[in-house]
Amino acid sequence: MALRKSDKHSKAPEPTSVVKPGIVSASRATDIPAFYSQWLLEQLRRGFTEWKNPFNGKKQIVSFENTRLIVFWSKNPAPLIPLLERKEISQLNYYFHFTLNDYERENLEPNLPSLSQRIETFIWLSEKVGKERVIWRLDPILLTRKLDNNQLLKRIENIGNQIHNYTTKLVFSFIDIAQYPAIQRRISRSNVSIDELDTTQRLLMAERIARLNQKWNLNLATCAEALSLESFGIQHNKCIDDQLIRQLFPNDIELMNYLSTNASKDKGQRKDCLCIKSKDIGFYNSCQHRCIYCYACRNCK
Repeated sequence: MALRKSDKHSKAPEPTSVVKPGIVSASRATDIPAFYSQWLLEQLRRGFTEWKNPFNGKKQIVSFENTRLIVFWSKNPAPLIPLLERKEISQLNYYFHFTLNDYERENLEPNLPSLSQRIETFIWLSEKVGKERVIWRLDPILLTRKLDNNQLLKRIENIGNQIHNYTTKLVFSFIDIAQYPAIQRRISRSNVSIDELDTTQRLLMAERIARLNQKWNLNLATCAEALSLESFGIQHNKCIDDQLIRQLFPNDIELMNYLSTNASKDKGQRKDCLCIKSKDIGFYNSCQHRCIYCYACRNCK
């Protein structure tokens, strides 16, 4: 059942605008499961949260009155897992995008637990909620002067060999540096030279991931990539996906009714993003992972 007015412990202040999303994204802008799990519980308990647009500064009240689904995005959801049974979350539907990269030697994700710990968390989460609800994200794929295609593929293979029985899908994307000046500045201050893959390298990487997948048997897809990789059996993904939601939660009549009129592309996302509409409740510049390549951490050092 959805959160109703009777569930709230306080009244929302008078806002400039109020939205009542059926689907909440938590979050593309920061790692809520890793750092703000208790905060999320508090917001769900009171029935709303306050959000500020990072581009124009306008404030908004996000009411959870009609919310039926939360899509979690995280590199370390371990702090949230013990809280999934709390009624604030358990009465809602949810699934996870779990980003699992191996850039330990390059220290590109400096505040993450070790790779072995994150793999253990992936398996723990999958066993708790079901492998269909834990999607492996390999994001972003990048190279450095010391990390070439062959070395990166070995690292990807190592991860996939350990977790392929605990998920059904791998979604990946390639790093984009040129369109993000803040990332360029942060990379220039670091001791690592991060390189984008050109089209030839992207095609080769996709082909080799598809070969690895012959033993994993996962559904392969890319996130917000214009490049067509269908010849390798790789689809364009909807990370907030009405088809997946229908498969996972068919018995939630309210959610199914919501999708019947709210399954169009989210116009607020990038051109090549195919996600359906949702409301993100995260804040830029608040993630403590401090990943060197992160576009949502514009003022991070």
